[in-house]
Amino acid sequence: MAALDTVPEDELVKRARQFLPGQDNQEVWNFGPDSDGAVWVDFVADLGDGFDATYAIASLISQETLTVGGQQTRRGQLLVMGGDEVYPRAASETYQKQLRDPYDWAFPDPNPGLLKGPPVYAVPGNHDWYDGLVLFLALFCRKDHMHLGGWRTHQRRSYFAVQLTDQWWLWAIDAQLVDDVDQPQKEYFLEIAKAMPDNAKIILCGPEPGWLYTGKAGNRALRVMSYIGSIALKQRRGLTIPLVLSGDTHHYSRYVADDGSAQFVTSGGGGAFLHPTHQVEPSVNLDRVSDGYSWLSGQIKGLRLGANEQGREAVYPSKADSLSMLRGNFVFVAYNPAFALVLGAAYWLISLMGKALTYDIYYIAPILLVAGFWGYTKNQEGGGAKTGLVSLANGIVHSLGVAATVTLVAWFNGRFGGLGGWPRTSFLLTAAETILIGGLVGGSLFGAYLYVTSRWLNMNHNDAFSSMRRDSHRHFLRMRIKGDTVTVFPVGLTDVPKRRDWRLNSEKLGNPAPVYTPQSALKPQLIEQPFSVGATPAQNDTDSLA
Repeated sequence: MAALDTVPEDELVKRARQFLPGQDNQEVWNFGPDSDGAVWVDFVADLGDGFDATYAIASLISQETLTVGGQQTRRGQLLVMGGDEVYPRAASETYQKQLRDPYDWAFPDPNPGLLKGPPVYAVPGNHDWYDGLVLFLALFCRKDHMHLGGWRTHQRRSYFAVQLTDQWWLWAIDAQLVDDVDQPQKEYFLEIAKAMPDNAKIILCGPEPGWLYTGKAGNRALRVMSYIGSIALKQRRGLTIPLVLSGDTHHYSRYVADDGSAQFVTSGGGGAFLHPTHQVEPSVNLDRVSDGYSWLSGQIKGLRLGANEQGREAVYPSKADSLSMLRGNFVFVAYNPAFALVLGAAYWLISLMGKALTYDIYYIAPILLVAGFWGYTKNQEGGGAKTGLVSLANGIVHSLGVAATVTLVAWFNGRFGGLGGWPRTSFLLTAAETILIGGLVGGSLFGAYLYVTSRWLNMNHNDAFSSMRRDSHRHFLRMRIKGDTVTVFPVGLTDVPKRRDWRLNSEKLGNPAPVYTPQSALKPQLIEQPFSVGATPAQNDTDSLA
């Protein structure tokens, strides 16, 4: 990317400042303050996992004004997409159907022939990287500025810095697929840091909330963000990083640094399937990030989960709601009939293998199933004793499921005279019986496994919720910047309209008027009261309100 964008260092700085009022280029948008002297910025991440939720959030973001919790907010003069703009894979059809169509229709382009329009910048997540970032670069980093509805792209690389006001900057990192940054990216932020004034403040965006992943083996996401932050702090006196944002995990959670100097917010509610919150720890120890030269070393030793105005933990959905939704895994078969039939086919093949090898099924089934579940769990959760024990237990339980399925089929055929007739017909019908019953048994056991491991063993949270494809509790962040303070409005949407509920907006309601509107109006609400960062350490605490 750097080789395709060979420009002098001063040009990089000029781009970062191009939206400030009074710049030479009058063709582009500028961050002119509102009547109260504030600049507004929107942040949304983890967008494209379908239409309904993605479009609903895009419809809220696009409106010129939005009233939530009795407070009127303004559409961001900058839209930042915080990663995974498509899901699950980067392909032209997913970018079109799950990103461009929803945002084009939510904010129909009022000036198709003009460059002027609010800018949109995007951070690539791991799913954007699955094609080597080819399509992401073609869409977001193009010289001719993609029109995403009324928004306009301006970035030339997958990482960027944007000056928002005299004091505030936004930095966004591309950590690639290996939780690292290359030398050109380090040099880019070094040049930006040199051009910043002392006592500036940074909103730091990364593709992963490393503070949630400190217990994962090989996790380096937070160390990368910390290292990039240290580049700025080494260059400028009095510079601070009061706000750190990320998507990747599809829920809302907010942590506060132990010294009150920064807030760490995970906000992955732009449209992708919901992730749980019941596993979110009340505190995070950052000792593993202390590498001797990073921003976090010697400054922030730990994080504590924030609390809202009622004293409840700052997560969305609530932990109680998360646990309630987790019980949906007990009807796993209804959500995932095809996967259940695959398990049923595995049951049948194992029973055939036991017969072909003249081994009792009680010997062959545990060997195959324990090995299979160990491979699956290791891929999802990493190795270790817990993975081995869980795989052993899972394999044994499913072995009993195979035995029960085979016994039930044999009893049924014996009790009702069997299927008789032509041997081939008998074989096929017995196979169908085994696969169907095995699917019900195996699918139910697998759903119970997801519930137990997510509920009590801190494992399989992604699979436990992706299996249910929940379309609720979406959200985005709206930030109001005035003076040395950023006030963050976490906007939630608990209920998302179903596909059948969208109607063509023939009456042109809304400002701007989206192409489709729901049969019943969307009901956004504040996840928690707005919180403020930046002014003083005391205002960075959990009880800070707008």
